[in-house]
Amino acid sequence: MNGLTPDIVEASVVRHGVVRLTFADGLSGEVEILQRMWGPVFVRARTEEGFAEMYLDAETGTIAWPGKVDLAPDTLYVRVRTGAWPEPARAI
Repeated sequence: MNGLTPDIVEASVVRHGVVRLTFADGLSGEVEILQRMWGPVFVRARTEEGFAEMYLDAETGTIAWPGKVDLAPDTLYVRVRTGAWPEPARAI
């Protein structure tokens, strides 16, 4: 478990850009994630072939792609639970 967020225990690609996730607490759902895959580290993962290389990283409890590229499990959890992306943290 990462902090207070349950680990992702099952993950699969539904189609390009969409994954189905199941968290350790039983919460599950499909998420469209391409819009969250920003920056040059995601160039390959954003392609259809690269996206299909997604795997579950048991060490970090989240989904990842070759090269240790991943998405934060807490953000994915909020999206599955509420249907909305969490607001970015603001500097004080």
